[in-house]
Amino acid sequence: MRGLGIHLTRWPGPDPEPWLLLHGWMDTGATFQFLVDALRPERSLIAPDWRGFGASAWPTDGYWFPDYYADLDVLTGLLSPQRPITLIGHSMGANIAMMYAGLRPQRVRAVVSIEGFGLPRTWPEQAPARYRTWLDELRETPVFASFPSYAAFTQYLRKRSPRLPAERAEFIARAWADETADGGIRMRADPRHKRVNPILYRREEAEACWREIRAPLLFVAGADSDHTRRYAGDASLVGMRELIPRFTLVTVANAGHMVHHEQPEALAAAIEQFMVSLDETVPVPR
Repeated sequence: MRGLGIHLTRWPGPDPEPWLLLHGWMDTGATFQFLVDALRPERSLIAPDWRGFGASAWPTDGYWFPDYYADLDVLTGLLSPQRPITLIGHSMGANIAMMYAGLRPQRVRAVVSIEGFGLPRTWPEQAPARYRTWLDELRETPVFASFPSYAAFTQYLRKRSPRLPAERAEFIARAWADETADGGIRMRADPRHKRVNPILYRREEAEACWREIRAPLLFVAGADSDHTRRYAGDASLVGMRELIPRFTLVTVANAGHMVHHEQPEALAAAIEQFMVSLDETVPVPR
């Protein structure tokens, strides 16, 4: 797809209209498994690994965020060429879904944004330091942290997310990492993702795209998420509600940023209730 092999995880149900599950940074499509298990069995679900993550190919020329919109544009055309599609994204995947829903409003039936806050506003004065950082990082070969075993990686994941049951943490560890020849564990992601983006995040542009969203949007926040606190000011949910016409907010108790890992049953219930509430007779936005 667009010159790269993109890996898809598919959970086929009888529903002819698929939902796309879009993972966040350093995640993979496979770890939506816990959410899939909690959704109604008739749902037809497909989760891509974004370029450079999981089992998808790595581009030779690095990573530019608009490429994710273009990848999603191709994918929606392949998977649902005739009808608008439902997008369910977490974190980075949620931000991609929200931007795409504003760029292609006629192609999106509904959006579920799990902790998709965007990024804090930046200022032009930050540009010189950002470019210098990028130039410096180009001189180095980035690496991700490694672990001596899956057990050690599982322990790390549970320390970072104390609500995560051991069996889920082990599943995630094996989805996120591969075993190396020496028996260690290596992340299944291109380390070049660690390089800073030289282009500042322009929140004003993102907000202009969000204003173009016509699909109903369910925003899911973790009650204990550090992201909720981090974006309490200029990039708040109150401001987002004012920008997006059909905005619904649900807060999931006892959940941090990784809601789909920590509270998949509560998340699934919120999604199912939201989707059932949609009026099937609402015309597709044009």
